[in-house]
Amino acid sequence: MNIKRVMIVGSMIVAISFGGTAWGKPLASASPVAKWSATSVAEKDDLLEALNQSSDEELYESLYDGKSLKDIAAEHGGNIDSVINLQVTQLTQQLDARLASGSITRQQYTAQKAELREIVAQSVLTSFG
Repeated sequence: MNIKRVMIVGSMIVAISFGGTAWGKPLASASPVAKWSATSVAEKDDLLEALNQSSDEELYESLYDGKSLKDIAAEHGGNIDSVINLQVTQLTQQLDARLASGSITRQQYTAQKAELREIVAQSVLTSFG
């Protein structure tokens, strides 16, 4: 299991679920599952680098132990701002694709994009244990 994908899908699910409540309109045409392609995954694991983790397994164990991404970054000398920027960039790319495909309106895109950083910043504080 690629923990990077788990974290990004989790963040995307949060963003999609907020879409139905925080922005006043349900996103009936939005796909509930993020679609992945080989071109959207970096050759090196940027998430592991930002958290200063050596492997997916090490990160998985830390998350399993109930630590948040912020806790992991602090313990290992990682950079939580890089984690936030990485997730915001990836989620923005997904929003761009949804706008281009017509699955969301320009108004929904603008509203969701405006709240991305705040949602991601809150998600790095969340522990999964």
